[in-house]
Amino acid sequence: MSIDLEALYIDLHRHPELSFQETRTAGVIARELGALGLEVVEGLGKTGVATAIRNGDGPVVWLRADMDALPVEEQTGLAHASTARGIDPAGTDVPVMHACGHDMHVTAMLGALERLLATKDEWSGTVVAVFQPAEEYGAGAQAMIADGVLDRFPKPDIVLGQHLTPLPAGTIGVRPGTQMAASDGLTVRLLGRGGHGSRPHATIDPVVMAAATVMRLQTIVSREIDPREMAVVTVGAIHAGLKNNIIPAEATLELSLRYPDDDARADVMARVERVVRAEAQASGATEEPVISTLHSLPPTINDGDATARLVAAWERAFGEGIVVDPGMFTGSEDVSWFAREAGVPLVYWFWGGVDPERFADAYARGAINEEIPTNHSPFFAPVLHPTIERGVDALVVAAREFLA
Repeated sequence: MSIDLEALYIDLHRHPELSFQETRTAGVIARELGALGLEVVEGLGKTGVATAIRNGDGPVVWLRADMDALPVEEQTGLAHASTARGIDPAGTDVPVMHACGHDMHVTAMLGALERLLATKDEWSGTVVAVFQPAEEYGAGAQAMIADGVLDRFPKPDIVLGQHLTPLPAGTIGVRPGTQMAASDGLTVRLLGRGGHGSRPHATIDPVVMAAATVMRLQTIVSREIDPREMAVVTVGAIHAGLKNNIIPAEATLELSLRYPDDDARADVMARVERVVRAEAQASGATEEPVISTLHSLPPTINDGDATARLVAAWERAFGEGIVVDPGMFTGSEDVSWFAREAGVPLVYWFWGGVDPERFADAYARGAINEEIPTNHSPFFAPVLHPTIERGVDALVVAAREFLA
């Protein structure tokens, strides 16, 4: 009996789980894999799942899908909208939503495995399917690797993966070389001296220090990086104080940095540190700020030859005009750790989930950013068809291209 992929997707969408908490999701995946007759390894990297289809001699192709959701309150108004809540790492009760399409990634992967099983007489080799937790923390791939996934399964000859994005449904977006940026998540603690709000002269105000730091950080990209180069410096969160008449002792900034390569990373990181320390000194701070790295992700780099092979295979399967070059994405991914650790090529692509007519209309009016919700938006809502079908087909065609 074939998997009802639409029902599976709706179930996953209604029951999202935060990073490293994907126990129900992992259970659903394990159940479906078991129903296909596959052996399942659970608990890899805490909540990850993996399986293998061994079908004689031939190459080993790894397919990867991530499965965690985000602390976002869904506002799509869909009948299958999430009302789930969860507890984040800080212990805070938060809404949870699949606002990045990972539920669709899992659905497409399971559909592709079912198709590959049904066509085993047409190919040979081994397919390893990795269902990864905690992509949103940039930690799940390394957690699975640390748990021995590369030793417990046949090592890959190539790693393949895909991600849903706001392109027209049916479209595939891929490019050779750097497909997604490298990134670092930083926490910056600015240490001042607290006191009464009526006596600011007796304090070293970390709120003012934080405000000045945020503004000066924005000049790194706008005034110090060559406009022809790519870099992003975003301050996503500021935490300081508890009451209006108390000047706190410290403030915390949370930064997201993006760059295309290691040289750019070193340059931007040095500039960020210079600004943070200089603003602390300018504020009269008696203690140095503390800069901590939350995560560090390498650039997602697609192998040129393998990408060319896949583009040709997709064009044979789907026709010309379906595959587009979406440019380099400034978002980041941890999928490349699997390929890097194994020393093999990677191809990571995007596939569209927006109603094509809606997309074309918004594009014609120059209203893409205003009217087409992107990943991490509370309004992110892919159309189910043909998004599911193209996600399955793209994975199957890609896997078959590198199998014997």
